[in-house]
Amino acid sequence: MNELIHISVENQAGESHQLAIPTDINLSLMEVLKASEYDILATCGGMALCATCHIQVIDGADQLAPLTEAELDMLDTLPDAADNSRLSCQIRMSPALDGLKIRIF
Repeated sequence: MNELIHISVENQAGESHQLAIPTDINLSLMEVLKASEYDILATCGGMALCATCHIQVIDGADQLAPLTEAELDMLDTLPDAADNSRLSCQIRMSPALDGLKIRIF
């Protein structure tokens, strides 16, 4: 089994970078992105109350946990939300996310 989770991240400028995250990390995707110095506001600190950690899942959405009601409610407030939109604070890191591709807004 891989000891790293590889995630491809496209930033606001359209540049893609690979992240390699240890499988035993107990963080959300939002926390990983902030720690990796991506421009994520995360104003509410990960409570699904602000939608400032909005991402789009380009590949690997089937590996994510289903949307919660709170996440759906926040995404409904975004004018640029799409069917593949998620809040990165609601995605917990796990080995199942290896190969995930996302775009940051």
